[in-house]
Amino acid sequence: MKLLIISNMSHYLRHDRIVGWGPTVQEIDYLSNIFQEIRHIACLHQGPAPLSSLPYRSERINLIPVPATGGDDFFDKLGILRAAPIYLKKILHEISWADMIHIRCPANIPLLSIILLTLLPHPKFRWVKFAGNWKPEGDDPWSYAFQRWWLRKGIHRGIVTVNGRWPDQPSHVYSFLNPCLSLAELKDSAETHKRKELKFPLNLLFVGRVETAKGVGRVLQIAENLAAKGIGINLHIVGDGPERPAFQKFVENNGLSPQVIFHGWLPKPALADFYSQAHFFILPSSASEGWPKVVSEAMAYGAVPLAGAVSSIPQILAASGAGKALPPLDIDAFVEAILAYIKQPECWQEASQAGMAAAPRFTYEYYLQALRQTFQAAWGITLPKIRETMTQPGIQAPHNNHYDHSQELIVIDKEICRGVKGRPGFSGER
Repeated sequence: MKLLIISNMSHYLRHDRIVGWGPTVQEIDYLSNIFQEIRHIACLHQGPAPLSSLPYRSERINLIPVPATGGDDFFDKLGILRAAPIYLKKILHEISWADMIHIRCPANIPLLSIILLTLLPHPKFRWVKFAGNWKPEGDDPWSYAFQRWWLRKGIHRGIVTVNGRWPDQPSHVYSFLNPCLSLAELKDSAETHKRKELKFPLNLLFVGRVETAKGVGRVLQIAENLAAKGIGINLHIVGDGPERPAFQKFVENNGLSPQVIFHGWLPKPALADFYSQAHFFILPSSASEGWPKVVSEAMAYGAVPLAGAVSSIPQILAASGAGKALPPLDIDAFVEAILAYIKQPECWQEASQAGMAAAPRFTYEYYLQALRQTFQAAWGITLPKIRETMTQPGIQAPHNNHYDHSQELIVIDKEICRGVKGRPGFSGER
């Protein structure tokens, strides 16, 4: 079966190879294990690629590049309108080739795509992944709200996969966990976790875009409050963004320079050392999160997540017992949670083990199996069993006319991790 993916995902040229946002590249690479061929309509940016970018490893994936548009000001929005005819032409050209279409919302090009699907009879099989918050409680961009409404009504005539399980969820909307781990990474994380214990100085970790919405300013205030209480800490911030210089200035002005280190973007293999050393993963994000993959990556390495209580985060952390979801703007709540774990290290150990126990549910292999069963239930189609045919890292796949390179449904409730607490050997169960 041939799959057409449409997204706003960022791609770049690095040494004559196409690279893209690492976590999504890995997910699409794994999708190529159950599809005959994949074409991906997505944005190609100018300039250097972030270190977190990766090349596709599967020779069955072709990038169909379109111009990158978008931004915050009025003229940026006009750029989207000017590029719309290009987007529509590419989509209409490729859609006749596809047996299934996969649209990754919410974003600008996907917005055009789900509207266009209403007018087209082909392809029959339509799958939209909504990666943002499916049930936001506060303000949200109008385009996000519109895409949720459109998808909830089923106007696109397909299925939708979302993070979390929600009241009055339509039958065509399926709950999924966001994949982020290979079996090799899971094995590696299990080995490092065996040596982990809560001790000083505490290692705190943030991974993501360095911006206010992701809570970086609040992470720094949490570190400052702990240091003021005489708690020895080290805070590592992995990621980047335009606000980074302002946050670095805050660190310098408040005497936190010895304890707080900004690392910028790093390739995923380099993150393993940070996760394995971290006692707490801090993410007081108030952004439109679905389920941040970095949280489950941290859980796999036994770092206890303390994250903003948005979207599916409270559901999954409560079900797994792996950490705490807290009001994202309440700095004192994060500080108090860490102090409580310090007073009761056995509770930290239990949460750390629970995170590792839940991690297999976030593997790509589990995700592919869940997709196969969902497609079977929804449409009666059977995709190939999971195969491992991706090229090895560093081996260039052949080029063609495009840039060619190299349910079981997961119920988000107490059933996810029944019996998890105190069972570090859960990693082999499915």
